[in-house]
Amino acid sequence: MGKSHQAGWVVLRGKKWYGYFRRRVLDPMTERERVDTVCIQLGLKSQMTKFEARETLRAQIHNQTGQNLDERPRKDSAVSFGWFVRNRYLPLREGDWRPETAKIKKIQIEQDLLAKFEEVPLEMVDKFMLQTHLNNLATRLSQDRVKHARSYLKSIFDEAIDQQFLVSDPARKLKVPNHLRPKNKQVLTWEQMREALAKTSTRDRVLLMLDMTGALRPSELFALRWRSFDNRNTLSITETVYKGQIRPFGKTRKSLGDIYLPSGLAVELLRWKQVCPNSSLDAFIFSNSEGGVMDTGNYRNRVLKPLAEKLKVPKLNFQILRRTMATRAQRMGSVKDIQAHLRHSKADTTANEYMQELPGSVKQMVGSVFSMLTEKRRPQKVSANLLPNATKRRGHDVASH
Repeated sequence: MGKSHQAGWVVLRGKKWYGYFRRRVLDPMTERERVDTVCIQLGLKSQMTKFEARETLRAQIHNQTGQNLDERPRKDSAVSFGWFVRNRYLPLREGDWRPETAKIKKIQIEQDLLAKFEEVPLEMVDKFMLQTHLNNLATRLSQDRVKHARSYLKSIFDEAIDQQFLVSDPARKLKVPNHLRPKNKQVLTWEQMREALAKTSTRDRVLLMLDMTGALRPSELFALRWRSFDNRNTLSITETVYKGQIRPFGKTRKSLGDIYLPSGLAVELLRWKQVCPNSSLDAFIFSNSEGGVMDTGNYRNRVLKPLAEKLKVPKLNFQILRRTMATRAQRMGSVKDIQAHLRHSKADTTANEYMQELPGSVKQMVGSVFSMLTEKRRPQKVSANLLPNATKRRGHDVASH
């Protein structure tokens, strides 16, 4: 029986790390070799990182099999970063991604990572190469693209470790560059939103009013049919649209469901139903000129861009409208209320990405804190029953004289 040349793999179950590796043993019944999978409890997650768990597993493998810790796995050293990503990483990950998501992720990986490291041998990639590349990306790409690139690199090399192509992870300590390009945090004022509604046609006014109130994503807004509206106060999102294709699912698990419509907005929608080109149940509430699905990009260029010029704002799109709703509503409800309304999976997304601070609100908050600190309270009257005995006697003596 030869020695085992492997790094094994690490799995988190509950609060503990467990390590696995394969070992050849002699079956006493058949007197033939067979491969057993050995499981080792490595330690608590709170006490060690995944990297430390891997190192602990390697030490255990060495103790049980005699494998040299400095010996690299038996993999072809000519394997390139590009070959591994295309042949070993993407085939595993694509099953977890929706088709539209997979296209976007593969394009980003192609442009942001493969264009740089395509021919570089996998074992030659080090932390310095990866960190300097991320720093360069930060000078020309958005925050999200840079963060995604870092996430992809960590995932790719994590997979390379698990598949025993590498014994150390060069992406383990990669950091997000400090100097990222600032995000667009534009938020409209109430006056700008009212002016936008006043300067649009009947259809666009109802569409924007519905979007400003309901904070709908364009994929949800343009997939709405008249059967989604109960003619009262409920709008049901049962499908979404992406690049002209209707889908029975949404961006998150909370995307689909019922939305409450204020009575005034329901009346506006009923009025539009009476004058719209097609009000049959299967017709789209906001359709294109041919009765089909409205294209988001086309609507943005035809309606929102000219409207931004009228309002004299730098930019206007559906994300800005959702961000505006989240920001303006923060004093009208809790973060959980706004999260539910925007149908986000996590409250962190609502609070950190959509809700922006309002200078006037901050000033009022600081003023309220100061008022509470400097508020003068009236001295409380002390009951005679609570006075010390000596005081009671002295008062009695004075009264008797």
